[in-house]
Amino acid sequence: MSAAVPPPADPAAAGEMAREAAAWCALHGLVVGDRADPRSGTVPGVGLVHAPFSLLPAHLPETFWKQACELAPIFNELVDRVSLDGNFLQDSLSKTRQVDDFTSRLLEIHRKMMEINKEENIRLGLHRSDYMLDSETSSLLQIELNTISTSFPGLGPLVSELHRTLINQYGRVLSLEPKRVPGNAASSKFAEALARAWTEFDVDSAIVMMIVQPEERNMYDQYWITKYLKESHGITTIRKTLTQVEAEGHVLPDGTLLVDGKKVAVVYYRAGYTPNDYPSEAEWSARLLIEQSSSVKCPSISYQLVGTKRIQQELANPNVLERFLENKEDIAKLRKCFAGLWSLDDEEIIKTAIEKPELFVLKPQREGGGNNIYGLDLRETLTRLQKEGGDALAAYILMQRIFPKASLAYLVRGGICHEGLVISELGIYGSYLRSKDKVITNDQCGYLMRTKVSSSDEGGVAAGFAVLDSLYLTDK
Repeated sequence: MSAAVPPPADPAAAGEMAREAAAWCALHGLVVGDRADPRSGTVPGVGLVHAPFSLLPAHLPETFWKQACELAPIFNELVDRVSLDGNFLQDSLSKTRQVDDFTSRLLEIHRKMMEINKEENIRLGLHRSDYMLDSETSSLLQIELNTISTSFPGLGPLVSELHRTLINQYGRVLSLEPKRVPGNAASSKFAEALARAWTEFDVDSAIVMMIVQPEERNMYDQYWITKYLKESHGITTIRKTLTQVEAEGHVLPDGTLLVDGKKVAVVYYRAGYTPNDYPSEAEWSARLLIEQSSSVKCPSISYQLVGTKRIQQELANPNVLERFLENKEDIAKLRKCFAGLWSLDDEEIIKTAIEKPELFVLKPQREGGGNNIYGLDLRETLTRLQKEGGDALAAYILMQRIFPKASLAYLVRGGICHEGLVISELGIYGSYLRSKDKVITNDQCGYLMRTKVSSSDEGGVAAGFAVLDSLYLTDK
């Protein structure tokens, strides 16, 4: 994946395009909260800036696009199958739980659900699988699979629209065609999956509850889902923090979850993936309360555990996929996109990583960007963990470092347009809904493109490392 080439040769022309684009963002809701305004994360409509974006879409050969889209329903099915094998999840994460308090608390809730034989008859997953195109092997390799709080289904589609608008206006100068920017319906598709889960729950007066962080500058990405739920499906959404759920929620004897007196059909998590979301026992109590209820959870505790780095690494081991999937073609497609993944039980791979740290990424069990360890820091961390001994290494996995091709692009942040050498990452959204034995939805439903300067190791937009982008499909 590389940025659209060539970008406007004249910086003045790029500046004019950037101004047009920033105005378009304001008019069409491609916005985030402004960090400079202390109220921007808590009061809707206060302190808005355009979301950071790439001025033109990133190039990707269409064959890789099709490959990534084909993988989405296979990964959806895999998550569901793995989630049902409670012993596999508990056993695979047993060492991690000893050194990672957060994973341990999630496993504790999961264990309680296993002990009471709690069944999730309606299971909803809104996933995103992230990939990079490795220039050394010319193969599309998976970075991670996200099963909780997959961000930017609301804003991502708007960037595709923005880029098509700019290409329509400046396409002749740029020699680009708008039809090569694929459509992106992630926000309406996510809303549709949530609405179908609400329908399966089958209580007309019930609502969708979105679990959010107390301060959320990315709230407008979330409000797009709320908008589609109301306008297209007539479903009301409430926004609550875990702290509020603990204060206002209780479960009736029949399993119904009531929050602020309202029956909750679907709980959609846009928080709950980081220890910061559980500052006290109240939040853990809320998470357990939700899990004990009959509401549809997106995700359930078991779906969230399937998305851990350790499970990703375990699924890459020989013969493990065969435990969950029967179709040999599907298994081959998954294996083709797996990068090298190793647990730190392997002393040889630790030795290799210390000798050649530039070829690896050290990943702790954390979501949300800004957590991975690279280069000399990786060498230092592995050396220290080895000396400490015990199970400290179990909190991490090692992954092959992927080397995408870098290219020049214009990035726009805070109204300022600057040119840089960049690399891009493709995320494919998937929606999966099963009601008892019937699969109702298993789809690829849009994409997220993120672009960052090639000198940055991390890729999170909300965390400040990257900008939003879209795709421009090429023949090769």
